[in-house]
Amino acid sequence: MTGGILLLFVATVAMVIGPDLAFRLDTPAFRAWRTVFVAITVQGLPFLLFGTLISAAISAFVPASVFDKALPRNPVLAVPMAGAAGVVLPGCECASVPVAGSLMRRGVTPAAALAFLLSAPAINPVVLVATAVAFPGSPEMVLARLVASLAVSVSMGWLWLGLGRPEWLQLRKARESTPETGKWEQFRDGLQHDFMHAGGFLVVGAMAAATFNVVVPQSVLEAVSGSPWLSVLALAGLAVVLAVCSEADAFVAASLTGFSPTARLAFMVVGPMVDVKLIALQAGTFGRAFAVRFSSATFAVAVLSSVLVGWWLL
Repeated sequence: MTGGILLLFVATVAMVIGPDLAFRLDTPAFRAWRTVFVAITVQGLPFLLFGTLISAAISAFVPASVFDKALPRNPVLAVPMAGAAGVVLPGCECASVPVAGSLMRRGVTPAAALAFLLSAPAINPVVLVATAVAFPGSPEMVLARLVASLAVSVSMGWLWLGLGRPEWLQLRKARESTPETGKWEQFRDGLQHDFMHAGGFLVVGAMAAATFNVVVPQSVLEAVSGSPWLSVLALAGLAVVLAVCSEADAFVAASLTGFSPTARLAFMVVGPMVDVKLIALQAGTFGRAFAVRFSSATFAVAVLSSVLVGWWLL
């Protein structure tokens, strides 16, 4: 009832002041903002929908035991195998955290599960195709994203094997599913949740990117982008704050034309692995102590990997 009244109020206000507001906002700056925002949103939505469709299907129809049987028993070998699995098993950031927790509960070594957690939303086919569309004529950007992201996921898995402590990982109990819930219902619920959740972040990210392009003075942009390290750190930090879904973040990165290819690569490598919503999800699933340590280390490794791969390929 309250929601209906609020919606009616907003619609009434829009009808009364909408035309006058649109006239006042009809400036070159606002038209540029609107063009960038619409372009990013329209380009990103099909990939977002396709990615969430596949992610929901995997969560509903693929048993977690499949991963356990496919991975080697040796943890050192299981980590790169799990990281490479992200190439063929798509998943959005939100879905990868509960999937990794489910793998751990079924006996998969935590290092391998964490490698999959990082790689699935970063190097899956939907993300790579979206990157190719966002950067037409630049196959080196797609290759750089694949190599840098895979390197981060495997490095973090091995880093956990060497330095991780079991007491840091406080795995929360999963919510028990009811027998009445069928596979198709799980698929529908997962698709609805992931698409609405990730779609909201896409819109916010597109608005922020458009605002960034229009509002930030060119002098500031030149000062930041002129420094190789500062530009990389700036876009890496922006990726953490914007939390754009990995199926659409390439379009946001492509719109940041004032920055170097390496800085935009850092935006695409860091975003699917470390952002504000992922840190919260990890804290709720694995514990706060784990989330703080893991996200901090992942951010540092992702920035370093982006710089090295960018210097090599871009």
